[in-house]
Amino acid sequence: MTSLPPRAGRRCHNAVNPLHSTVYFSPDYAKELAGIGVEDASAAYFAGRAAAMGAVGPGTVAATFYNFNHELIARHLPAVWETAPPATVLAARLRGVDATLRRLLGDDAVASDEMAEAARLALRAAEACTRHARPLYAAHADLPVPEEPHLAYWHAATLLREHRGDGHLTALLSAGLDPLEALVSHTATGKGMSPRWILASRGWRRTDWDAASGRLRERGLLAEDGELTEAGTALRAELEEHTDRLDLAPYEHLGAADVERLTELARGFLMTAAAAGAFPADLTGKG
Repeated sequence: MTSLPPRAGRRCHNAVNPLHSTVYFSPDYAKELAGIGVEDASAAYFAGRAAAMGAVGPGTVAATFYNFNHELIARHLPAVWETAPPATVLAARLRGVDATLRRLLGDDAVASDEMAEAARLALRAAEACTRHARPLYAAHADLPVPEEPHLAYWHAATLLREHRGDGHLTALLSAGLDPLEALVSHTATGKGMSPRWILASRGWRRTDWDAASGRLRERGLLAEDGELTEAGTALRAELEEHTDRLDLAPYEHLGAADVERLTELARGFLMTAAAAGAFPADLTGKG
């Protein structure tokens, strides 16, 4: 087995994962979910991401999504399944993915040899993912792989995303960070979602945010100006290293050369999607 360069798996994940995420900001996805009766944006997100687990309730989603307020989830689940059962949601989601990728990347890229190669590589990496203690990954691993390469690539990106994400929750628990503390500290790195987006989408109030910031300050992780302290920076770095260790298997299985190639292909698709307006301009940052 070829030894991987340091953080090669993380770099690959950071290139592959965002293309999965484009669907959550896509008008095509919103249109498909509205077409089956799910018009609220939060309901559409919860239903689309949770449907692989079946008609679950708010407790399961709070546990597996981690950083959403249970009160917000409970407004939409399990009621959304009365409007559209999971199988219907999954079919609508895939139609939304198809339309989104065609719009962002173009038909030539969707039908390209590079897309087919990326799908093969990402699916091969996912062969080494494991189901135990990884509920979101395990649920998606039970879904069939789509035949069209761009949909197969998106499916594989989803598997790799949720596999790493499930492991990341273990790291967060080990670090003693609750859902909002995890969000506040991630935003403080400058790489996380902006507070405006978090408060609008995760169901938390400004008072919740301020209280979490206070708890982080008491632990010596956050300074009064909202920046991470030296200890906070070290904790966030160890969180990512812990997550890397838990997520190493797919990339070791793929091997160093193919990890580098998948990263290259994924970055190309991501740059094209981003240039086409895949993500809101103010999605990340500390403001």
